[in-house]
Amino acid sequence: MHEPGPPRFVHAGESVELAPRRPTPDADFSWRVRDRPADSEAGVGDGAVVHLEPDEPGVYELELHAPDGTHRQTVRAFPDPRREARFSLPVSDLSVPEAEITAVSLTGLFNDYTLGRDRMVREGDEFVAEYALPPGDHEGICVVNDDFEHSHTVDVSVPGAGRPRVHLDGRVEDGTLVVTARAEAAPAGSDPEVEFWLDDRDDLSESAVETSGPELRAPVAALPDRARIHAVAVAERHSVADTLVVETGADESVEGSESADESEADSGNVAVSRPNDPPEWAEEATVYQIFVRRFAGETVETTFEEIERRVPYLESLDVDCLWLTPVVGGPTDHGYHVTDYFDTAADLGTRAEFESLVETLREAGVRVVFDLVINHTSRDHPAFQMHSAGVPEYADHYERVPADPAESARDATDTDDVDWAGEGAPGYYFNWTRIPNLNYDSLAVREWMLDVVEEWAPLVDGYRADVAWGVPHGFWKEVRERLKDAESEFLLLDETIPRDPQFHENEFDAHYDTALYGALREVGRGEAPAEVLFDALEANHREGFPESSLLLRYVENHDETRYVEECDEAALRAAAAATFTLPGAPMIYYGQERGVADQRGEMKWYDGDSDLTAHHRRLSELRSERSVLRRGDVERVEREFVRRADGDRPGDGDRPVDADQPADADRLADDRTGGGRDDRTPDPTVAYARDDGDSRVVVVLNFGAESREVALGEPVGTTDLLTGESVAAGDGVEVADAVVLECER
Repeated sequence: MHEPGPPRFVHAGESVELAPRRPTPDADFSWRVRDRPADSEAGVGDGAVVHLEPDEPGVYELELHAPDGTHRQTVRAFPDPRREARFSLPVSDLSVPEAEITAVSLTGLFNDYTLGRDRMVREGDEFVAEYALPPGDHEGICVVNDDFEHSHTVDVSVPGAGRPRVHLDGRVEDGTLVVTARAEAAPAGSDPEVEFWLDDRDDLSESAVETSGPELRAPVAALPDRARIHAVAVAERHSVADTLVVETGADESVEGSESADESEADSGNVAVSRPNDPPEWAEEATVYQIFVRRFAGETVETTFEEIERRVPYLESLDVDCLWLTPVVGGPTDHGYHVTDYFDTAADLGTRAEFESLVETLREAGVRVVFDLVINHTSRDHPAFQMHSAGVPEYADHYERVPADPAESARDATDTDDVDWAGEGAPGYYFNWTRIPNLNYDSLAVREWMLDVVEEWAPLVDGYRADVAWGVPHGFWKEVRERLKDAESEFLLLDETIPRDPQFHENEFDAHYDTALYGALREVGRGEAPAEVLFDALEANHREGFPESSLLLRYVENHDETRYVEECDEAALRAAAAATFTLPGAPMIYYGQERGVADQRGEMKWYDGDSDLTAHHRRLSELRSERSVLRRGDVERVEREFVRRADGDRPGDGDRPVDADQPADADRLADDRTGGGRDDRTPDPTVAYARDDGDSRVVVVLNFGAESREVALGEPVGTTDLLTGESVAAGDGVEVADAVVLECER
């Protein structure tokens, strides 16, 4: 079936891409707008893949005419929440002499990180640019002379409410399906209302459904074999939609039913599932990432066989999941310039050897996540070579930018450093001139990439999607439905930086936690108090991440400077402890636990930091042993910083903040924790509890270079669960980097 998928939820002014599923490149497809708001003039163009940009709030009904019939597509557009935001960069901050500045570009997620699309203008002593952005914090990269070696990051904050959240549950009562929406207001937002939407692909009639506030009811007798019910919470902004799948004639009774002994006759043999939820194993997994070609060490070439021989090491770290950087064919050691999607890289080994590695890992209880790179290919891929050489069958496979500068999004300045063949320049992000973007307006490309998705999925346990934000939402929704059903344990992890909750809407299970990553870096550099970790956790709610979303907690990865290099080892120990003792899935980047200082350096096997490795091993083991560290709620714990290990009171030589940093309440610790601290010194300590109702532990972290005595605001034991040793000291507990303490009830 070529039906285009579930209802889509956007705001006015936001473009939404619409395409047939199971694409047939040589078939005829056409779209038309059946209905739209009275004042709207929005339409769609010709072709199989179209882009609708609602110009008024309301409901847009579209029809797709396909070889297998006519399909409907609903687009619900909410009011535009965006406001003008002003990015400004002082000329004095630039590293290029003023006389040599020819242009300053502004790039960010808001313009797909496309260099040259938006130019900043000179106003007095600043370069400025305005951009319409929704409420929240936004990062812009200012690039001087289109050279990323001379780039500066500028942050702006747009006032306004965050996004509400909604969670759906379903049950059967007296022959009636009851769907309940639990709507949650955004911080600083008003109480939301709930909108229910039926899926255009299903035969559930609107006349068979009754809605009242946050509840939807439908007689079981009126349900088709399959029905998908969607809901959106609506206040100042709209939420990420949640979905229930309802199937009749199932072998199991309804999930979440209030009555445990409800008979199949009473339930109508109905099964309800939540397709937005991550697989259960992933919610408590510890992830280990390998930069593949650096894992075997200095003198041994890394191959699948060599990785397989090192599986016992992963077992010793109590790892549940291994993420491998790309293992398919390509000309680079990092693997992200793909030239062959359907075979493994020759230097790593054969497909059979890869399958052997996966099997050995599974026998050890370690699942495998495959790095899926489908936003772009290498320019050396045969498809791009034929595209550039004018072979007609490949004409639409890649994005192209018009050659005429007046029509070009890249402006009059040539930002390419490669002499490309063909009309116009290729589409690409940042300065990635050697990896041109695929064109997802092409049905041939969609069919090709769906074949790639289905090629490797049977062999592995999940995908990490590289540059997920560059691939259309509609494509990811089709990927999810192809790979996952109610029983699926396949994991989908997106790389979207900064993270975006919209990718959780029937797309991905897990997401990079860029908020915690940034906070851990600030604290580790001594630029912010450790309590900003709570701000990072609260950002999940503020940004509208559904409660079912799984966040990957990490301190570094293959794209980031090593934490130990940017901060220090003492801070790394505390930062790693944060990832293992806060909710989410902690990740170790290979070598993080061995003291590897180079971003993609060789793994240190014989000369690594054994104490640091033992620290990570204890963190992983304790998290596995104590379910409260995986499932418990997080609560702040009051603490008082008593003294450092050398006996000095705080404020006497503590690490100062940079003199150029503002001493405001958001960045610096105030005196609420007592101890007479210098208010120019960020407090490197933080304490929080994890509580699941049955068990309660308190975690105390110290990012500082010196051990500290901390008095806690609730009674706790003095035995550190990480080390098994007493940390009792004077009026409190001694914290070198991290301690986990049992609460006394």
